[in-house]
Amino acid sequence: MKFLPLIASLTLVAAPVFAEGDAAKGENEFKKCKACHAITAPDGTDIVKGGKVGPNLYGVVGRPLASVEGFAYGDGIKEAAGKGLVWDEAMIAAYVADPTKWLEEQTGDPKAKSKMSFKLPKGGEDVAAYLASVAK
Repeated sequence: MKFLPLIASLTLVAAPVFAEGDAAKGENEFKKCKACHAITAPDGTDIVKGGKVGPNLYGVVGRPLASVEGFAYGDGIKEAAGKGLVWDEAMIAAYVADPTKWLEEQTGDPKAKSKMSFKLPKGGEDVAAYLASVAK
């Protein structure tokens, strides 16, 4: 019985982090994102037709940062990716609120910049929940 609290705490540490978002609201909010991002399934099905300025966001939740093959990521996100970070819903919500600030916090580098100039100060949790829902 002494090990039960330890096992429970390890399970919590290993569990993915989820933002408290509403996927239905996020689907509507994602309309702001599709100017730069598409959501395209691996079989080529367009879930959301969008721009190609940003990487495809299908399966982004659970994916390592800066890992879409063939996409030209900026130095800031590549530096953060070097830390082995994997996108979860909470990280996505924080990133979209202020991408450059988030990269500076993750890297410790005040010169870390994001190529994503758009900020979504409200609704990031909803967008993250939507992104998580489309790749299930």
